[in-house]
Amino acid sequence: MIMKVVICLTGASASVVGLKLIKELEGKVDLIKLISENGKKVLEIETGEKMVSDYSCNDFTAPIASTSNNVDVVVVCPCSAATLGKIANGITDNLITRVSDGCLGTGKKLIVCPRETPISLPQVENMGKILKAGGIVLPLNVAFYNKPKNIDDIVSFFAGKILDVAGIENNLYKRWRE
Repeated sequence: MIMKVVICLTGASASVVGLKLIKELEGKVDLIKLISENGKKVLEIETGEKMVSDYSCNDFTAPIASTSNNVDVVVVCPCSAATLGKIANGITDNLITRVSDGCLGTGKKLIVCPRETPISLPQVENMGKILKAGGIVLPLNVAFYNKPKNIDDIVSFFAGKILDVAGIENNLYKRWRE
């Protein structure tokens, strides 16, 4: 059975990492892209690319709005502070927060990738709530043990780590001591 993966881009910086995930997964999994309006704006500002969401983020009739649709993994990358807070507090006011909440409720994998700095106490508390609910918080913090030589090396590291956590094989980055 093919894995069903939802990649959500919100209005935080680092949309290039979400874009890398989408490009890496196309044709390999049943991929669904959800991009908020602010996510679309940030993606275009940061990459020059325009992308269409597979469903409107306001469409609660989309199949993935229901937990009966068996989504395996949801990745919110990048995850804005607003989306982080909504997911942490069960506010399902759009399709991104609804599908994320569905993952937490069914025990499926939810990976949120906040890209905020500095981090405020409410953001830390919201990350803690997501962890307590069974989600995974994977901040987009740069590592240097893989000796990145350019931005693509950094983006590939993040995308590879996210795919590792999602249980999807990849060779996007040099692993520790390779």
